[in-house]
Amino acid sequence: MTAPIRQFLTLVAVVLTSLGLTGAVQAAADRDRVEAFLEVTGFDVAIESLTLAAGDAPKMLGMEASDFGADWSRVAADVFDVAEMHDMAASILEQALEPDLLDHVAGFYSTDLGQRLVQVENESHMRTDKDMRRADGTELVADMVREGSPRLAILKRMNKAVDAGGQSVRAIEEIQIRFLLAAAAADVIRLRVDEGALRARMAEGRAELRRQMAASSLASSAEVYAGFTDAELETYTTALEDERMQQVYELMNAVQYEIMANRYERLAARMADLHPGQEL
Repeated sequence: MTAPIRQFLTLVAVVLTSLGLTGAVQAAADRDRVEAFLEVTGFDVAIESLTLAAGDAPKMLGMEASDFGADWSRVAADVFDVAEMHDMAASILEQALEPDLLDHVAGFYSTDLGQRLVQVENESHMRTDKDMRRADGTELVADMVREGSPRLAILKRMNKAVDAGGQSVRAIEEIQIRFLLAAAAADVIRLRVDEGALRARMAEGRAELRRQMAASSLASSAEVYAGFTDAELETYTTALEDERMQQVYELMNAVQYEIMANRYERLAARMADLHPGQEL
């Protein structure tokens, strides 16, 4: 096992502890079964889609990709290497995912409905027209509100089920903080506040961030699952609300967020070679 993978697993262990999932590491899944799990659930594509997150990095620093010169695209692609991120995800799932939980989740997604859901979710992960999709989804939600459609409640339940622990907002905050601190350590930016003050600022905006993320997720779900019937979405939501599915989603969310934070930290170090520091 390479040093980066060992370091990654150590970081994820902290995340798993915070989620109360450390018991899962007692029973490991076979690597081949994990690879099949990644494909049948579409989690491999979700990990691959993190490459799109590289484009957001300069904006988080109040800058543009063009500020980092012609080498930006090459460096970003090198840091957000799909094969490396895939191996990170597979390595932790191999150690932390209980076989019976793997079988339960894979069993649902291998059904006809499950595979249709994965197909549209995979397409959604890799789309770059996020603004257009959000606008379409927002209009669909507005229509549901006007019509009093029961579909709206189903979509809200679905979104709650995929983030049952409510970790997404805090995870996004942590990713941003780790990136800003890494960028400051690499002299890409000069922070005018210390870590404590930075965290306090993030906490002040948490309620608004939670509201924005909830609205965005609802609009996205409305657009992505537009081709499914209410009955099919009810079946999907009920499956997601199962305790076994909940445990696996908490684990997958933890892995995905940790990979993103890990990549942003690596990217910050590389950005120092592309641009002089600026104050933030």
